[in-house]
Amino acid sequence: MLPAQGAVYYLFGATGDLAKRKLFPALFSLYKEGKLSDNFAVIGLARRSRTKEQFREDVYESITEFCRYKVDDVELWNRFAEHFEYMPLDINNVEAFRDLNRLTSELDARFNIPGNRLFYLALAPSLFGPVSFNLRDGGLLESTGWRRVIIEKPFGYDLPSAQELNNQLSQVFKEEEIYRIDHYLGKEMVQNIQVIRFANAFFEPLWNNNYIANVQITLSETVGVEERGGYYDKSGALRDMTQNHMLQMLTMIAMEPPSSLIGEHIRDEKVKVLRSLRPYATSEEVKKNVIRGQYAAGKQQNEELPAYRAEDSVNPESATETYLAAKVAVDNFRWAGVPFYIRTGKRLPVKTTEVVIEFKSMPQNVLFAQRHDLAPNLLVIRVNPMEGIYIKINAKTPGADNSVQPVAMEFCQSCQIGLNTPEAYERLIHDAARGDSTYFTRWDEVAQAWEFVDRIAAAWKENTDDLKLYPAGSWGPEAADELLARDGFHWWPVNGQEEDKVIWVTSSAK
Repeated sequence: MLPAQGAVYYLFGATGDLAKRKLFPALFSLYKEGKLSDNFAVIGLARRSRTKEQFREDVYESITEFCRYKVDDVELWNRFAEHFEYMPLDINNVEAFRDLNRLTSELDARFNIPGNRLFYLALAPSLFGPVSFNLRDGGLLESTGWRRVIIEKPFGYDLPSAQELNNQLSQVFKEEEIYRIDHYLGKEMVQNIQVIRFANAFFEPLWNNNYIANVQITLSETVGVEERGGYYDKSGALRDMTQNHMLQMLTMIAMEPPSSLIGEHIRDEKVKVLRSLRPYATSEEVKKNVIRGQYAAGKQQNEELPAYRAEDSVNPESATETYLAAKVAVDNFRWAGVPFYIRTGKRLPVKTTEVVIEFKSMPQNVLFAQRHDLAPNLLVIRVNPMEGIYIKINAKTPGADNSVQPVAMEFCQSCQIGLNTPEAYERLIHDAARGDSTYFTRWDEVAQAWEFVDRIAAAWKENTDDLKLYPAGSWGPEAADELLARDGFHWWPVNGQEEDKVIWVTSSAK
C-alpha cells in the first residue's frame, strides 16, 4: 500500500491518555511500515507546558509501553522523532492559533509538506466548535492542500446536542472533511465481515430470513468504570456503547451488498439499515424489549468487586445502566422476522466482542432429526480479543452407528505464530490521511443512531423502576436471558466457552 500524502498532523489533547496509549504508537507503526511519507510533521497541542525534548521523551515512553513494535533501531527512532514538535495552546485564544499557523509554515518548509492538514481533536465534544472556529480564524485552513478533522466520540449526548455540534463543525468543515472515528470500525474482524459475507458463495445466499433464526452481538467487559466514573455516570451503556459500537456492528452484519467498494456506497447501505430499525413506539415496548442493569457488589476470580454505586465519582443513588440487552428488529425484505439480540456491559465474566449467526434448524421428523436433537448451525465472528471465525455443524460421531454430534471448525487469525496485525487506530489514521472515509461514521449515520436510542432514553426517564441489579462477575440480569427465552432462543457462550461437547478442528492463518 502506498504511503499517505505528506501532511501536518495536529494532535489536540497530546498529553492525554488516548494519545499516549493509541495515537503515538499508531503513528510509529505507520512510519515503521512505510505508510507515512517522510514529508510529515506532528504538532502536539495541550494546555500543559512541555518542551519539544520533553514531548519527544513522552512519545518514546508511550511507544515503548504500548506499541506493537519495539524501538530497536536508534537511527529509525531519531528520524521519526525529529518530525515531532510541541506547543502549549490556549484553545480560546485565536492569537495562539496564529502562532500555530506560523509554526506550521516553518514545518511545511522544513519537511517539504504540500499544505495538507489533519486535525485530530482528542478533546471534550464541547470544544469541537471553538477549536474549529479558531482554526479558521487563525489562518490554519488557508493552505492549498487538503484539510481533514478527526473527532472522537461521544458525538453529542442525544440527537439535539449532536445536531448542535454538527452545525458548529459544518460552519468550518465540509461533511467530506469530517471524520467521526469509531475505533471498532477499525478492528480487523469488523472489516472482515464484508469479505466473509460478500466473497463467499456459501454465505451470502443464506444471509436472510429464510435461513437465519437470529443474530446475537455481544460486547462484554470485565472492568468496571475505573477512573471514568464521573463521565460514565452521565452516559451509561446506552450512550457509551450502544449508540455507536453496537449499532455500527449491527449495520455491518445487516447491510445490503454495496454497488462498489467506494466508501460512500458502503456508508449508504449502513444508513439504510439504521433507517430500517423498528422504533420502540411506547414505553411499554421499551420495557418489553430492552433490559437495563447495573452491577452490584460481586466476586470475580476470588476478588471482591464493589458495586457501581460505590465507585469513585458515582452518585450513590445512581440509576445509570452499566448493562444493556435488547431485541432489535430490522424491518426490510431481507431481515423481516429475524430478531437481532444485542448486549453490552461492564463487570461481566469475560472480555470479548463476538457476533453469533444462528441458522434455522433442520425440519423435525426428517432423517437424522427423527432420532437426534440436532443442534443449530452457527457462524461465530470473533472480533476481540480473539480474532477469527468458527462454524459449528453436525457430523457423525466417529465409530458410532449414525450418532450425531456438533463439530466446530475454527479459523483463529490471532493464534498465528508471529502475528502482528495493525491496531484499529493505525488503520483509521492511515485511512483519514489517504482520504478514505469508509470506516468513519457519516452525519446521517450518527443522526439515525441517536434517533433510535433517544426513544429508549426517554422511556427510561419515565420508568425509573425497571433498573435490574446483577452481581459483578455475572452475565447480567436474568431478564436478559428471559428476553431470548420467550422466543425459544438462548445466549450462546462466547469467547470459546462452548457449552456442548464439541469436536474442534482448528486452523491458524498461514
